[in-house]
Amino acid sequence: MMKNAVYLIVGLSLSNLFMTFAWYAHLKNMASKPWFIAALVSWGIAFFEYMLQVPANRAGYQVFNISQLKIIQEVIALTVFIPFLVFFMKERLTINYLLAGLCLLGAVYFIFREPLRLTS
Repeated sequence: MMKNAVYLIVGLSLSNLFMTFAWYAHLKNMASKPWFIAALVSWGIAFFEYMLQVPANRAGYQVFNISQLKIIQEVIALTVFIPFLVFFMKERLTINYLLAGLCLLGAVYFIFREPLRLTS
């Protein structure tokens, strides 16, 4: 089971790296190209994202439920996106990213805790 969890985290981390470049790198590198060229390049990159994401989620589903998988993916996405934003896109890091991360920690807490019982 631990092997599946590690495979999930490594696979989704690599997948998110590809996804981030597929979704956003063209804004910097292909700004002068027609949008459909950027879309084709992005689709090519996204192929590798899916080749990592699908088996990672299949392995993770052996350990986690779908809601937990989604929250794990969101945490990984923010963890990958912030360095991409700062180092590749040369954007300024602000306190809002820390606050977004804290909100995600709240989401992790609530999705992994025992469900609240609303009935008596």
